Amino acid sequence: MAAEKIILKDNANIKFNNNVDFCVGTGRTGLALCKEYLDELSLVQEEIGFKHIRGHGLFSDDVAIYREYEENGKTKFEYNFTYLDRIYDSYLERNIRPFIELGFMPKQLASGTQTIFYWKGNTTPPKDYKRWQSMLKAYFEHIIDRYGFDEVKTWPIEVWNEPNLPGFWKDADMNEYFKLFTKSFEAIKKISPEFKVGGPAICGVRDEEWIKAFCEYLHKNKIVPDFFTRHHYTVEFPERVGHYDYHVVSDPEDGFKNLKSTRDIIDSYKEFKGLPIHITEFSTSYTPFGVIHDTNFNAAYLARLLSRMGDVNESYSYWTFGDVFEEQGVPYTPFHGGFGLVAGGCIPKPTFYTFAFFKKLKVKAEKCILRQDDAVVVKTKDGYAGVLWNTSKKKITKEFDFKKGEYSLLTQTVDEETCNPLKLWHDLGEHANPTKAEVKMLRDAAKPLTSSERVTDKITVDVKKNGVVYFELVRSTITPDRGYDYNRVLALR
Repeated sequence: MAAEKIILKDNANIKFNNNVDFCVGTGRTGLALCKEYLDELSLVQEEIGFKHIRGHGLFSDDVAIYREYEENGKTKFEYNFTYLDRIYDSYLERNIRPFIELGFMPKQLASGTQTIFYWKGNTTPPKDYKRWQSMLKAYFEHIIDRYGFDEVKTWPIEVWNEPNLPGFWKDADMNEYFKLFTKSFEAIKKISPEFKVGGPAICGVRDEEWIKAFCEYLHKNKIVPDFFTRHHYTVEFPERVGHYDYHVVSDPEDGFKNLKSTRDIIDSYKEFKGLPIHITEFSTSYTPFGVIHDTNFNAAYLARLLSRMGDVNESYSYWTFGDVFEEQGVPYTPFHGGFGLVAGGCIPKPTFYTFAFFKKLKVKAEKCILRQDDAVVVKTKDGYAGVLWNTSKKKITKEFDFKKGEYSLLTQTVDEETCNPLKLWHDLGEHANPTKAEVKMLRDAAKPLTSSERVTDKITVDVKKNGVVYFELVRSTITPDRGYDYNRVLALR
């Protein structure tokens, strides 16, 4: 196939809201007490560097914040922030801050016994909304005291998770959720109106119905949230085989239209028009055994989403950073289709580098000068940088022409041949518990192929099937040391 010829125009200026690093998802909050969890988070922060982290279970019993007890025949309640401090301290040590999700319900404060997941998060309303508000007050006062108001006010606050699903909110009771939102909103704003509070954190089930009803409720009750939230997954219903879920992905354009519909509904209300929408969860598969997550195809498919998710949304949080995750139980193998960018043993998956590449674009970009369905290129201080991806079955080739000069070209390639730890794990025998030596090999196989050359006015970039390629063009001149001749060195025999 002939190369697609593209002239990079320095005077172009294309809208591109690249907010790839705003937030990332995590397994339940209490998992941050585990060493492997923190090791994976450290790797992600060193290589990508997210600003916020969002997960379930802040008020679940394993974090142990809320406790009722009997004294003199009366029920009293108290709070314990021992584990919370350890968790939040570990986040801040890694330069990441909470995107607070209010949930789930402490067992002793819950109105019912319905739970979700292996770790039994209670998904019923509070039995007493005044106690719920008291707990929120105590929680916020504590974190303000520990971390300072100026710090804590930068942490976004989301009320609950996916209340439009009966598993996450008893009976998917819309009116009861609106009550929870209102009571939470009032309690937090009473502490400080500077806190940013939003919702309704819905997924793609009856999403338009819920967004419309939520906006109408807020409108009638004269409540203006600071932002709206929803989730976005891009696969059809899976086929479950043994422990694993096999999906077919949907057309990304259908997903972009769905996201735009949420924007349009919110903007139809004068008081909400232009308010930020945060996608607080997104991925391909919505199950923690979605085998697509471990593949190179996932990395290439997600690149297209990252190139467009910011068009109508303020941010978009990948679910999740790592595979220390127990919604459906403890995983059996390191490559089990977990949500994470990082597999067990701190092995980066191909999708890890999609995020790392887009973060590099954000850091280096002065402006975007090219955006296609399979490429984004930005103008940098010293040249150009770009990400290309390919979800087709054939190699694609692009030839870029640019302003003439002396440049260093650096490329990093992630595809099925150059960065594919899943294949190596398969070839080693799909061991459920790899040896230390095997884990080291898997980490070595999980690195992009880096190449370089010197160029003047054009480059050709190949992207193989299910590949993602990052390139940088940096203006540079050769400045050899006295007596050093690179070409003569290469001619030595």
